[in-house]
Amino acid sequence: MKAEYEVVLYTKNPPDRAALKGLVSALEDPVEDLVRKDSKFKKLDLDPDDFVGKPEAVVEILLKHKQLLQRPVLVKGRKAIIGRPKSRIGDFLG
Repeated sequence: MKAEYEVVLYTKNPPDRAALKGLVSALEDPVEDLVRKDSKFKKLDLDPDDFVGKPEAVVEILLKHKQLLQRPVLVKGRKAIIGRPKSRIGDFLG
């Protein structure tokens, strides 16, 4: 299967507030899944519950800490998903 795509290097060209709000509104996954719960998340002493169902909190944390953006994020038309596990990608693009 071939699909046209654009790779966005989020660390070099991080999404601004408008882009993040658009992504959050298009996301088919729970909004809190857009935030990586990794070692940086823990180092910042963040609480995962603070982001559950709270799109504005997700946008704010991702503006402050772009490294916490879950990836890959795929956008197709007006829909977006987090590409984990990888098996979701084919169905989304197909």
